[in-house]
Amino acid sequence: MSIVGRRINAAGEALIRDFEGLRLLAYRCPAGRWTIGYGHTATAVEGLRITEDEALQLLRNDLAQIESRLGQLVTVPLNDNQFAVLVSFAFNLGLNNLARSALLRRLNAGEYSAVPDELLRWVNVKGELSRGLLRRRIAEGKLWNLKEDK
Repeated sequence: MSIVGRRINAAGEALIRDFEGLRLLAYRCPAGRWTIGYGHTATAVEGLRITEDEALQLLRNDLAQIESRLGQLVTVPLNDNQFAVLVSFAFNLGLNNLARSALLRRLNAGEYSAVPDELLRWVNVKGELSRGLLRRRIAEGKLWNLKEDK
């Protein structure tokens, strides 16, 4: 299935919302960036406060940017869950990391079954294992392998 013009499915958005958590007051993330809502950084500044509705809109705007760029990176068909996993990965780690990853190279070579293992290579922060990232990558791998209802 072509990924051009696709949107993340409900399972993927729920995964992102769960792992990002909701913060209505801007805070500094572990990387030191101002963050608000569900992991939004582009317009977050110290002291900023938003509503839950605004947080959801910021998330969906951020995801739309990733969704549109994935079509430029991925050359193989994806089902909805696979697309959602790539959106989650790119939202968490950035499109540039996805673009230069072995994960993307192997996927574009048709090695779909390699993706869950490749996800597990992205679980460290400053060389140390992050249990939160490990849980997220495992959840993404499970969603990748989950068969969709027809």
